Amino acid sequence: MTLTEEQADLRDAVRAFLSARPDAPWHRLAAELGVAGLAVPEEYGGAGCGPAETAVVCEELGGALSPHPYLATAVLAVGALVAGGDRAAMARLLPGIADGSRTATVLLPGDADLTLSGGRLTGTAPYALEGEVVLAFADGELVEAVPSARTPHTTLDPTRPLTALAFDAVPVLPAGDGTGWERVRDLGVTGLAAEQVGGAARCLESAVAHAGQRHQFGRPIGSFQAVKHKLADLLLLVESARSAALAAARSPAGELSVAAAVAGSYCTEAYLAAAGENIQIHGGTGITWEHPAHRYFKRATSDAQLFGPPQAHRARLAAAAGL
Repeated sequence: MTLTEEQADLRDAVRAFLSARPDAPWHRLAAELGVAGLAVPEEYGGAGCGPAETAVVCEELGGALSPHPYLATAVLAVGALVAGGDRAAMARLLPGIADGSRTATVLLPGDADLTLSGGRLTGTAPYALEGEVVLAFADGELVEAVPSARTPHTTLDPTRPLTALAFDAVPVLPAGDGTGWERVRDLGVTGLAAEQVGGAARCLESAVAHAGQRHQFGRPIGSFQAVKHKLADLLLLVESARSAALAAARSPAGELSVAAAVAGSYCTEAYLAAAGENIQIHGGTGITWEHPAHRYFKRATSDAQLFGPPQAHRARLAAAAGL
């Protein structure tokens, strides 16, 4: 699968921005490139695009190990609000998301223990992606709530901030119908799969570059058959993962669940393998703080738990197939 001309231009613009300004704040990335509003309907200040375009951005952010809250804000929160269909909530929240002035996060049913009673939300979300606005699926509704407490975690992967949220009978604002949360989850899995492809591809590039520069016995280690085989296997793995991620991003709504589960399973394991092999090919250097290889391994490891491990995605595939 290949990108359209417009998607390739978007990829190049995001890549150039991240390369020139790796430390630029979220609002600069969102406002200057307009990527935060890609999936936001035009009437709320967005571009009215879909998962295929947001996946392009996700891949580039994953390759750069960007800490920007794109997945939580531009994929999950936008997806939840659009799926919820509450025009008042969309008018209240989507313009700010589109212009980069606010971030958001979504609490899915499996990630939080929440109850909604009398217009008040109670419960906890032990591990939530960071975002200023908190949207929660609870008792068949999508609501906006201000947490009673936020406790940042010290995580294995500092490029993916996580926070514990607590709600002590806090009042909520309606944000839409909450029955479509599984589609929102699948959009998140699809975006994460694209991020994983970006990270795996960067690991492959790094391994290939090192294999051409590092000499042993008077020869580049990339000339040794064992290393050649490792790199060839990684190339196949990365390109197969990219195909799975693109297939999910371009799948029709009725086929998203299966395609997302395939991508979630395959891309997770591909990233873990690529990150591990990158460390091995770099030898001892790959596990030191002086080299970024360990950072990709940490991101790959934390990504493997974000929307469930590969086994959970395969279990959904088995259920869909009636097994």
